[in-house]
Amino acid sequence: MIQENNKTCAIIGAGISGIAASIRMRNKGYRVTVYEANPFPGGKLSSETKNGYRFDMGPSVFTYPEFVDELFVLSGKNPRDYFNYERLDPVYQYFFEDGSVLKSRSGKEPYAEEMASKTKDSKEDIIRYLNKTETIYNLTAEVFLYNSLHKIRNYFTKRVLKGFLNFGKIGAFDTMNGANEKSFKDPRLVQIANRYSTYNGSSPYLSPATLNVIPYVEIVKGAYYPVGGMYSITSSLVQLAKDIGVEFRFSTPVREILIENKKATGIRTDAASTAYDVVISNMDVYNSYMKLMPAAKKPLRTLSQPKSSSGIIFYWGIKKEFPELKLHNILFSADYREEFDTLFAKKSIYHDPTIYVNITSKHTPTDAPAGGENWFTFINVPNNQGQDWDQFIAEARKNIINKVNRLLKTDIEPLIEAEIVFDPRVIESRTSSAFGAIYGNSSNNQFAAFMRHANFSSRIKNLYFCGGSVHPGPSIPLCLLSARIATGMIR
Repeated sequence: MIQENNKTCAIIGAGISGIAASIRMRNKGYRVTVYEANPFPGGKLSSETKNGYRFDMGPSVFTYPEFVDELFVLSGKNPRDYFNYERLDPVYQYFFEDGSVLKSRSGKEPYAEEMASKTKDSKEDIIRYLNKTETIYNLTAEVFLYNSLHKIRNYFTKRVLKGFLNFGKIGAFDTMNGANEKSFKDPRLVQIANRYSTYNGSSPYLSPATLNVIPYVEIVKGAYYPVGGMYSITSSLVQLAKDIGVEFRFSTPVREILIENKKATGIRTDAASTAYDVVISNMDVYNSYMKLMPAAKKPLRTLSQPKSSSGIIFYWGIKKEFPELKLHNILFSADYREEFDTLFAKKSIYHDPTIYVNITSKHTPTDAPAGGENWFTFINVPNNQGQDWDQFIAEARKNIINKVNRLLKTDIEPLIEAEIVFDPRVIESRTSSAFGAIYGNSSNNQFAAFMRHANFSSRIKNLYFCGGSVHPGPSIPLCLLSARIATGMIR
């Protein structure tokens, strides 16, 4: 039973983190109102349908399902009454230009055995690598994931101190690619390990080897598929929030965070100004300051950090089934280093892009008409700096079709009977991600984790932040943790 405290909380943005924050604040007894500019919830984790094909529009890889479950448990509900999921095995299929295909099995032993059977590396080499990534996880999780990096008291716990005392073991002074080239003989395994930098929009040739913790999470701790698709995470949490008394106001953009005497006192919409005891922004932190607090002093050093990559996404309804494809598929570039150099140094798109194809109809057949598949077809591109995106889209479409045809030995274009296209401009307008940078700041330097904005304002009382643009970072589990950290600071 929720113990009411007669205090009020406004949450700006119904992204996954904003929804989670609303559930946590309601359980603290606050009367919570979530304001969302779009007519739908979810932010990047939304859904659309065209010509009978349903598409998850954003994040497509699901780890740490326990972070979703705990919101139901916190609210006194049975998670299985709202939300279900299944562990994936294999997680990914990787396609290379030499015609080889590697499967990413789930679990340390199955992964090592599968990869050792088809590459130049031994099972022992691969296990050794995964053990290293596990060490990084054990040393960094308490420091980077579960606590604020911006509260001094958090640095004086036994586990956090252990992490700092073992700083040299977490790969902070090497790049992902540097560490991975030392770990593997087979260049395909190096490329597979390097690709995890894209999970936060960074380059493996610039970002620290600490990010090699990501494959440990996906391979060893497990990747999952939510029954009904990724949007079921959003829809189930919105239903939970409504069931416990959270109010949602869709198609209601917040125009300003009201501030008096260095204290957040409420929000202003087109309709009215409303007082609140606490304000939590799930909007990208850059736009939170620039658009909602234009007169406030800004943390320019943090806001000016280099932004992450973005994406061009073709949501294709394909009137054919491809049994050689699974839920998650990667068609790799032949020159990964050149691809990332084009992306980050030249701010352009590469002629031979690495392509990610996600097909939820493999697990949820109703996501496509009989005999068809719903392809979420994604390539990494730079964030929006004024490039000619219409030209880039035309080039990307041609390059993707050519690569798919070459590697799958098909002719894909006549099979496309539905198409929706997202580029950085659309991503920014739809999700308020500054410059269309999907992941907020990039991690292309060793201290990037420390440069993310805190989950609270150090200058404005009663103002908090959650979501992928602030600590601890992007991805569904990290966004859920940001909501936990932010609301945990509110007494």
